[in-house]
Amino acid sequence: MDGNINTFEKLLAECKISGKKIYEIMQEKEALDFEITIEEVRNKVRKNLKAMKSAILRGLNSKEKSYSGLCGDECYKLKERYNKKPALFGELFEKITMYAMATMEENLRMNTIVACPTAGSCGIVPSVITAVSEKDKIAEEEEINALITAGTIGYIISSKVAMAGAVAGCQAECGVASAMSAGAVVELLGGNSNQIIQASTLALKNVLGLTCDPVAGLVEIPCVKRNVFLAIHSITAAELALSDIESKIPPDEVVDAMLQTGQLMSPLLKETSKGGLAVTKSGIILNRKIMG
Repeated sequence: MDGNINTFEKLLAECKISGKKIYEIMQEKEALDFEITIEEVRNKVRKNLKAMKSAILRGLNSKEKSYSGLCGDECYKLKERYNKKPALFGELFEKITMYAMATMEENLRMNTIVACPTAGSCGIVPSVITAVSEKDKIAEEEEINALITAGTIGYIISSKVAMAGAVAGCQAECGVASAMSAGAVVELLGGNSNQIIQASTLALKNVLGLTCDPVAGLVEIPCVKRNVFLAIHSITAAELALSDIESKIPPDEVVDAMLQTGQLMSPLLKETSKGGLAVTKSGIILNRKIMG
């Protein structure tokens, strides 16, 4: 096995040579790198999976506001609305949107979440893996496979681009989370390695340029709702990839484009709260209210 799998091209080549799936290759690499067994690797992932689901459950049953008072009760509002009138796109859509918001609101309450890849994008991967697994009654071991797959996608992207809004805007946070989530869904639904990578590529390239402009410097506005939108975005990418629809721009080149986009992006739009939504009239009023 190539111990330096840091591009999607290398990853797909290794899959072809070995005949193994992405999660199999990466759990072996992780075990080798840290001198532990594959079972120990999977148990660590299992622990993260359980923490994700616990955050969802807590979030679904809480109306506690964040310390700023800006957010915290919106998952409850969503749940109440679905109880009265089902979502247009059905139960899976309901679960994904509620679970993503529930997780992000738990983050705002300073409760335990799993950063995947960051705290500001923590609602995307858990909501999608959990909701899809519940819908199709997918076993925990397969969820672990999907989470390892998601982590692999994040690992490869991070080899070129730091996953931080301060470096490359929210395309490097919620954008990457959506790419990870799309790949995870394809793994859950039995797609092949190329379809997994294509799903992540389609998700990522359609959020290039996404800015990080948090109001009052807090991971709340627009971050909470952005997690909900990009969780659904990842499902779209997965559906396309499972239909063998591919990106005309190769995966690694999309990552290169993301890096360049981040470099060209104004510092005012990279987590400084000096541009975009943060400096709108309402954004400034909220900032003054919170910060005194």
